[in-house]
Amino acid sequence: MNSKELGSLLKKRRKQLKLTQRDVASTCVTGLRFIGDLENGKPTCQLAKTLDVIQALGLAIHFGVRPPEEKHSPAVPEWRVW
Repeated sequence: MNSKELGSLLKKRRKQLKLTQRDVASTCVTGLRFIGDLENGKPTCQLAKTLDVIQALGLAIHFGVRPPEEKHSPAVPEWRVW
């Protein structure tokens, strides 16, 4: 998952909950601009604030190791938001 995919997922979840960006910003004590940047996939969004938004939307992050794609490449950690 990359920052664009994460932003899209968070926007979709916010809309499922019928929340505005302002609602989420208020709940997370952050700015409206941050929520917009996050939903638009800005890769430099602050991690702590991003985690606050994930939690506020009722989501959780699960980490795992996916198998290597080639025989000689090491396993690559991956993460998903649920």
